[in-house]
Amino acid sequence: MPAGPHVIVFANEKGGTGKSTTAVHVAIALAAKGAKVACFDLDHRQRTVGRYLENRAATIKRTGSDLPMPIHATHDGESESVFEETWQRLSEGADFLIIDTPGRDDYFARTAAALSNTLVTPMNDSFVDFDLIGQVDPETFNVTRPSFYSELIWDARKQRARADGTQIDWVVLRNRLQHIEARNMRRVSDALGQLAKRVGFRIIPGLGERVIYRELFPAGLTMIDSKEFGAMGLGHVASRQELREMMSALQLPEPAAPQFAA
Repeated sequence: MPAGPHVIVFANEKGGTGKSTTAVHVAIALAAKGAKVACFDLDHRQRTVGRYLENRAATIKRTGSDLPMPIHATHDGESESVFEETWQRLSEGADFLIIDTPGRDDYFARTAAALSNTLVTPMNDSFVDFDLIGQVDPETFNVTRPSFYSELIWDARKQRARADGTQIDWVVLRNRLQHIEARNMRRVSDALGQLAKRVGFRIIPGLGERVIYRELFPAGLTMIDSKEFGAMGLGHVASRQELREMMSALQLPEPAAPQFAA
């Protein structure tokens, strides 16, 4: 790994896209590979990532399980000095720093996005979610223009490239695909393809809409932790495969000593 952590920021100004669940699963998947992972939750109101990892720590203490566990902190949502100090503390010795941002416009979220190496925008396959990044013609469903958010990310990427030569890899991650009506799925897919060519993001598959992801939260478990489940049903197997495919598509740097079994 290069000096300093690879910064992965999960950002979307709309809620309900599976952003925090995806962030935790990526963090645990990387930690299971042997990477040193730190998580910084910028959503001090919801604190989903912070609570998820607190639940995980409690499960480790209660059961004595040897589970991969990132270090983590939650921002106070107000102080720039706390943001900077916490960022530096979590970055020290880390291979990956994973940032979860609020589902709203936020100064610290924008700052984190500008400092990212990989910027992940999860979205559900609907034009309600698509509206965050682009607008479409109501009859043809062709993209008419990028949204303010896309322009914001475009500017941040240009500024970062000028500042230190870093190319931010912007990834739009399509969550919850399987319950979408087929014609609508094709329309959203076509619109995403058009917009990707205009503003330069990659499109990858994410996690499905499965009850198991909500059930894992109280214990702080993820699909990586299959040994904790006992017998695995078909839904567990499919979810684990989704996670593997998503991790592969993210194209993140490999830790020095991979330990996550295939």
